[in-house]
Amino acid sequence: MTGSSGMLAGKVVIVTGAGSGIGRAAALLFAREGARVGIMERDATSGTEVTELIAQQGGEALFCQADVAQEEQVSAAVDAVVARFGRLDGAFNNAGVEMSNQLVPDLSTPDWQRVIDINLTGVFLCMRHQTRAMAQDGGAIVNMSSGDGIIGQPHAADYVASKHGVIGLTRAASCEARYTKVRVNALLPGLILTPMVEERLFANPAFEAQVAPMAERHSIGRFGKPEDVAEAALWLLCDRSAFINGALLTVDGGYTAR
Repeated sequence: MTGSSGMLAGKVVIVTGAGSGIGRAAALLFAREGARVGIMERDATSGTEVTELIAQQGGEALFCQADVAQEEQVSAAVDAVVARFGRLDGAFNNAGVEMSNQLVPDLSTPDWQRVIDINLTGVFLCMRHQTRAMAQDGGAIVNMSSGDGIIGQPHAADYVASKHGVIGLTRAASCEARYTKVRVNALLPGLILTPMVEERLFANPAFEAQVAPMAERHSIGRFGKPEDVAEAALWLLCDRSAFINGALLTVDGGYTAR
């Protein structure tokens, strides 16, 4: 799988939240495109499974169990990837959690803090350590925001705030590219059919009333697949997008166009 061909040939790339959904699709795609992949995932079972799948297909991957909200775990994971592969060229900061499905008056401080810690602070912690690791040769970072990072949504103040924050963080960091030599862009997916969405949102009665309106807003006529987002991340990490910096790429089937 790895070798001299592929859009990420010769590169070392970290994927956070790589055990399932978009992260899993991205890790497998990046490996097929020639990257050696650092698998950052807090669930040991799914993280190990993806790592083994990449190995079975002829690729190279290293599993690092890590919670992105815990800085010492993030630092250790980045260091382990660099120690194993000798460098770091890219990162896809995909790890995240869904909203608490509460109106603002009912949203508890612990629920708010949990979403902010993982979706926003987790991205910051990963970026800080990844950028340091890329300092000598530069690289590219893709952060996971959301279509909800540029619009509002009821029952989702915690999630919407975190994803707006990722956009601000991405744009600010992209302005430092002349100093860090690291391009930073963000993806803004629509509703993607991942295990998180299907098992924790669609199965939640509190979310049921929102499904039909969200489906209607995806004017392409369907919800997204993890592979749709993985392909966009691949392009932003490869050298073909070398002049793309500070961009917000919607991968949302027209969700935010209406």
